[in-house]
Amino acid sequence: MANYKAADSKREQFRRYLEKSGVMDSLTKVLVALYEEPEKPSCALDFMKHHLGATAPENPEVEALRLEVAEMKEKYEAILEENKKLKAKLAQYEPPQEEKRGE
Repeated sequence: MANYKAADSKREQFRRYLEKSGVMDSLTKVLVALYEEPEKPSCALDFMKHHLGATAPENPEVEALRLEVAEMKEKYEAILEENKKLKAKLAQYEPPQEEKRGE
């Protein structure tokens, strides 16, 4: 009987911990949303993951790639601007298109 009370006490402590941390409330809300869903999803677990906002932790490689993409976008914009300036400069030295055709 003492063993049963110790296990029961641990369960009660864990339940209080879950309540304090907001886990019970979040799970209840998601389960209610699933219950009230008119068309039940084929995978209830995916529904719960989606509504709890469960996402895989960011891989450090993904963050490095995001930074690289941001840098490449900046370089691309700078090159486009440089290209525009060089085209304008080149246009100063080239004769207009009508003169070329007439010759």
